[in-house]
Order: sequence, then C-alpha cells, then structure tokens
Amino acid sequence: MNKTILTSNAAQPIGPYNQAVAHGDLIYTSGQIPVDPATGQMVTGDIRAQTEVVLQNLKAILEAAGSGMNRVLKTTVFLQDMNDFAAMNEVYGKVFADKATAPARSTIQVARLPKDAKVEIEAVASL
Repeated sequence: MNKTILTSNAAQPIGPYNQAVAHGDLIYTSGQIPVDPATGQMVTGDIRAQTEVVLQNLKAILEAAGSGMNRVLKTTVFLQDMNDFAAMNEVYGKVFADKATAPARSTIQVARLPKDAKVEIEAVASL
C-alpha cells in the first residue's frame, strides 16, 4: 500500500501530485525545484543557490518519510543548461561527499523546467 509523504518543511506541490510516495521500503520523491518552503517563492540566484534549496527540500521530504539523504539510492537531475553542470555538481557533491555511499545519478538537460527553474532533482531512497 502506498503512503503519501507531505511536509511543510519543503516546497508545496504546484499541481496534482505529492511531494513523495512511500511503497514498501522505498520512497519516490517528486522532482523538487528551488522554491523556498517558508515563502512559497522561487529562489533567485545562480545554479549553486538553486541547487542548495532543491537539496534542502529533498532532505526535508525524506526526513518526513523516516529516511534521509544517506539512504538515497538514485537521483535524476534535470538542468535547464548543461553548462551549469560543474557548479551544480559542486553543491551536489557536498551533500553526497562519500563516494562509497553516493547514489546512482542521471543528469539530463531539458528545454524548460517549472517556474523557469535552473534545476530540478528527484530521488528514490530506502526507508
């Protein structure tokens, strides 16, 4: 049976979906964009600032589900501009610094993201 995950500590969904769904021992997050949960506003700034907010939102969702960033198995990163890869990767690498436990990852350049975000990240984690 699926369990819906919703926390006020992360950006609220802007459509007909949940922040995450837990099924069995896995949590599937929706893609997170750089929306400040306190204000509901997009974070303006460079890719580093946006990536930090996205990862903070993912962390809050996973913790609300009873998991954490150390249990992430796979992420998918969507970038508006692949030229931002190195800067995004720098911030991402601080969160997933241990190569032995870092998740698998795909990174894809897309034509456009919701609210014209520079980055969106989704994750699959274990409980």
